[in-house]
Amino acid sequence: MLPSSCDTFVALPPSTEGQSIVFGKNSDRPCDEVQEVVYFPAKDYPAEEKVECTYIEIEQVAHTYAVVLSKPAWLWGAEMGANEHQVCIGNEAVWGRESADGEEALLGMDLVRLGLERANTAEKAVNVITELLEKYGQGGSCMEDECNFTYHNSFLISDRVEAWLLETSGKYWAAERIQGGHRNISNQYCITTKIDKEHPGMREYARSKGWWDGKTEFNFAAVYSYLTTARIESAGSRYCEGKKLLEQSNGHITAEVMMQILRDKDSGINMEGMFMTTGSMVSVIPTNPALPAVHYFTGTPDPQRSVFKPFIFVENAHLLKETSSHSFGPDDPVKKKPRFQSKPDRKHPLFVKHEVVTAIIDTYKDRGQKIIESMRQLEKENLKKMEGVSIDEPDLLVDLFSLSVQEEMSLYSKS
Repeated sequence: MLPSSCDTFVALPPSTEGQSIVFGKNSDRPCDEVQEVVYFPAKDYPAEEKVECTYIEIEQVAHTYAVVLSKPAWLWGAEMGANEHQVCIGNEAVWGRESADGEEALLGMDLVRLGLERANTAEKAVNVITELLEKYGQGGSCMEDECNFTYHNSFLISDRVEAWLLETSGKYWAAERIQGGHRNISNQYCITTKIDKEHPGMREYARSKGWWDGKTEFNFAAVYSYLTTARIESAGSRYCEGKKLLEQSNGHITAEVMMQILRDKDSGINMEGMFMTTGSMVSVIPTNPALPAVHYFTGTPDPQRSVFKPFIFVENAHLLKETSSHSFGPDDPVKKKPRFQSKPDRKHPLFVKHEVVTAIIDTYKDRGQKIIESMRQLEKENLKKMEGVSIDEPDLLVDLFSLSVQEEMSLYSKS
């Protein structure tokens, strides 16, 4: 399978409008895959508790933070999400000189969720992910299919203060701190000579493999990647196009700007075909801890024909039923060996409604245009409501996302 999926973005002051960090990601996955948006409250666990991830069981921690996740419905982990401390994480598939065809272990998507559940800052998330990587490794098919689709992972992680780029190759890794401006990642290694944290054996391993002579300046992307840095910067790539789109709005990046970038089809960022954008996320995290962060999710494919809906972390937030898929428990074909012998229907209520409406949009041009205009209007109203939002009355926000979903589904019913 060609290494082609996903784009993740982060913008920090002074590239943003106001004192906020803006995070965004498109999850590009197989076109028949359902992506759900789910909320899990904070929870305490007894000693010796275990947690069953997608393929393996690992030790649980004493306390996990509340998280909101956009995730393929068939697996435990997530493509992207945020936690109650406003840490945001998105992952990317990367390929390099090291084989990714290892045994079943933690998926990169499992590491996204574990990082969010266990870290209250971006830097701590780097530590959580790398410690788990060292202990359990990464591996296993990343598709709900007998086809063995495997990859290494890179992660873009942000909080209220800064962002970190973490790139892995097997158990080896390098991380770069980002304290201002904007950054985007696609499906290639991007860390070059600025390395702020690293696996202690990463350089020696590369030298032992003959990838680095041990004398020249160490460049992680050049050493561990299939591709040269010239290829990474080549015109026409999604990475390069994403970088241009961020630069065009430098100093004025907002939630709306990030949504426009994620909707861009000409760049390939909004992907179509066998791999397509199956879910999207945009978060606005004020640097002032007294102000609430707002996390927007589509929960449906193609952001061009989807509505970004707001979620805010508050006490006693309710579960997100309209974007949650049915659970099959131990009878799930993913849990039985041999795996993936069948594919159950994982469509959640919003997905079902959206699927019907997108068929109308594809079939009837004028009617479809009116539907899209109504979707944009609903989204603008949501964005407007969030401008002065306060968490002083949390009871008004416990169903914020679900009510927005219900408004969207009502719009579809009228269409």
